[in-house]
Amino acid sequence: MQVLPDLMGREEKAVYALRSLYHSHGYKPYKMSKFEEYELYLRNKDFLISDSILTFTDPAGRLMALKPDVTLSIVKNLREGGLQRLYYHENVYRVPKGSQEAKEIMQVGLECIGDVDAYCEYEVLYLAVRSLALLGQPFVLSLSHLGIVRSVIECCGFTGSDAQSVLSWIGEKNVHELTEFCIAHGIDERSMNALTFLVRTYGPIGEVLPALRDGIGDFVEKTELDAFIQLGEALSETPYSGSVRIDFSVMNDIRYYNGLVFQGYLRNIPDGILSGGQYDLLMEKMGKSSRALGFAVYLDLLERLEKSGETMDADVLVLYGKDTPLNLVREEVDRQTADGRSVIALKEIPEGIRCRETVRIDGERRAPNA
Repeated sequence: MQVLPDLMGREEKAVYALRSLYHSHGYKPYKMSKFEEYELYLRNKDFLISDSILTFTDPAGRLMALKPDVTLSIVKNLREGGLQRLYYHENVYRVPKGSQEAKEIMQVGLECIGDVDAYCEYEVLYLAVRSLALLGQPFVLSLSHLGIVRSVIECCGFTGSDAQSVLSWIGEKNVHELTEFCIAHGIDERSMNALTFLVRTYGPIGEVLPALRDGIGDFVEKTELDAFIQLGEALSETPYSGSVRIDFSVMNDIRYYNGLVFQGYLRNIPDGILSGGQYDLLMEKMGKSSRALGFAVYLDLLERLEKSGETMDADVLVLYGKDTPLNLVREEVDRQTADGRSVIALKEIPEGIRCRETVRIDGERRAPNA
């Protein structure tokens, strides 16, 4: 028997809505074991968010680990060939930094692996934006490209540990240290301006994209920059363009990630609730030749919304009149709950009710409780 969205808690409703979204775009569910051999995570420890891995010895004497990451397990077990779109709903087990207590984290995400083209990249980014929108809070998706950042750094003459230092300062938005470092290494003003451009550049895609060619166009392969701008322009034509930012300080480990990287944030949650990127270098390290791109949504962070007082009675309040046909009310409720949102249908707005959106039966949409 299927559990109806209105009877679910916040996390369960989010899972229902996200899985429905991914399934509607042709992604297939992927199931896996709760644990893998410890060796997998030991070889790729730098890829993991947490350094601590929970282990146990199975009856056969093998050292096993409770799964701290989903992507590594998928890459290890997936057969290559064609294009594979997968989504998952799994718990991972981690010891957060600064904590001595293990935590079980509910995670939903997707992976696009194989012959990944420009549309696949756009689709993953669009689904990341849609995922944040479904969580029912004001959000921001910050978008970067490690290939572009690395090209600018290398074109300016930095390699090895020097390049890593520059990369760190860009990630920290530390213009002062970056500038001092460039001066100490005799970097010309034109190159230094390109590096500081990466630090200073932040804002809505519609504002930032026109400045990219002038700011770093001479330091990046034209095809790579054009492809990034094309993706940004496509996202700017969606209803969510105002919530997407270009931010080159968004980083992931350059030993594993080589292209698009992005993070998503909800209001009142200081940590990123969504994280993703293109990890072709991880695929290569694990003996795979496919391209790969994906993201994860960390649903345990939704608990912080409860603590911040952001609880709602329902996502949508449907208002109807005393003479409104019952079937019309039911049809509107069905429409609103189709993607997992919760709905209360009433004739009048009661005092103190909290809903994110109010919809009149005639289709008029207004601001919450306006």
